[in-house]
Amino acid sequence: MSQPDRIHLRDHVIQTEIGAFQSERGHVQRLRFNLTVDLRDPVDAGDDHVDRILSYDVLVQAVDAALAEGRYNLVETLAERIAAEVLADPRAARIEVRVEKLDRVPGALGITISRDAGRVTVARRHLPVRIVVGQPAALPPGAVILLPAAPVRPLPQGGDARRIALLGFDQAAWILASSLGVEVAETRTELDAAIRHERPVVWAPARLAVETPATAAEAPALAFWLAARLSADRVDFAASAPPPAPPGGLAVGRIAGIAQ
Repeated sequence: MSQPDRIHLRDHVIQTEIGAFQSERGHVQRLRFNLTVDLRDPVDAGDDHVDRILSYDVLVQAVDAALAEGRYNLVETLAERIAAEVLADPRAARIEVRVEKLDRVPGALGITISRDAGRVTVARRHLPVRIVVGQPAALPPGAVILLPAAPVRPLPQGGDARRIALLGFDQAAWILASSLGVEVAETRTELDAAIRHERPVVWAPARLAVETPATAAEAPALAFWLAARLSADRVDFAASAPPPAPPGGLAVGRIAGIAQ
């Protein structure tokens, strides 16, 4: 039986406060993390698309998220939390987590655990994200995904009209990002990273929105589709006109914008 494809994080060292002994309280010490993840599906990177594989950022973020939850007495508890964070991603089948203290003895001491997906309780944490259509007068705080109000026009006629419209949105996204001084995100991996780091990005939809219905070639439909995919909290429109009716219970609002 062939070995599964794996990704790993090696020798990731972070200083933090940890430990059950009184001598460890109030003092930071170095922890070294090594994570190896068996992928559920073999790597198929023929098209060089970052969304096809489990991002290495997921491993680093799992360590950061576990440490952010509070102080730990035991490295064993910390390792379990990291394993659960990674296995919340459906692309991960199994993980080995090693956590070592580097400042307690001349060498290193720690724990190595192995966990399989489906045999450990995992829970995806909802990270708040807001989608804004158009160019706001001021960037809202936190994780914000901006989408141009319309594609660059005039659009050529004929051919695949929806594909042409999406490419027009991509052009408009780069123009909007340049005017706001923020980055462009084309993939789900890039969007997820922006949400985790609570920074604004402009979405260029042509690469990701190929999965949308043929009718979703206008800004509101694209925004509502993305909101569903990301479990976004709300969609705001930087326009003077009343916002369109959203699907389901999605919150929709209007914010001050700059004329397009």
